[in-house]
Amino acid sequence: MVHNDREERRQRIFDMAAVFVLSITAVLTAWCGFEASKWGGEMSIAFSQASSARVQAVAADGEARDARQYDLTIWTQWVLAAEDDDTQLREFIEARFSPEFAIAFDAWDAGGRTALGPFVMPEYQPPGTVEAAELGERADAKFAEALENNQNGDNYTLLTVLFALVLFLTAMSQRDLPVWAGRALLSMAIVVAVVGITIMATFPIRI
Repeated sequence: MVHNDREERRQRIFDMAAVFVLSITAVLTAWCGFEASKWGGEMSIAFSQASSARVQAVAADGEARDARQYDLTIWTQWVLAAEDDDTQLREFIEARFSPEFAIAFDAWDAGGRTALGPFVMPEYQPPGTVEAAELGERADAKFAEALENNQNGDNYTLLTVLFALVLFLTAMSQRDLPVWAGRALLSMAIVVAVVGITIMATFPIRI
């Protein structure tokens, strides 16, 4: 009689443990699905921002290229006027330098005109150059962020599969099996659940 009471008590503990594991795992599975969805959304946003920044960078680079072409055309005329020693024409052309090119020209002139023209001077920054560089860096950063977000989403998805295994093992432990088999399956489920929870604790959370 005492033996039967002990077995019944153990069976109740076993059943309670199985219900607890099932309940906790169901919640964790739902949480992982939620996090995977959130990180997937963050990935889409980051990819969209990267694409937008890339388009703007291309537009800014095109603006800089057009400005550089204009300055190059004006510079060519200035060189021809200088070769002809036409001071009046040179002054006329210099008055039509773009502000950015004028700064570089003055730096080139102040340096004794030893450099190979104003275009190689660090002061020469046609409009759009800085913007193109900044937007290109932003696009690269957002693309890297999108890849990281995608990895976070994949990690949570893998955990969902892991917790699904816990649910399977726990459910199997409740089948009509030998006592030792049922308890072994539940023990395995608990071990896998603990491993999953430990791994999940290292993942970033997005609310």
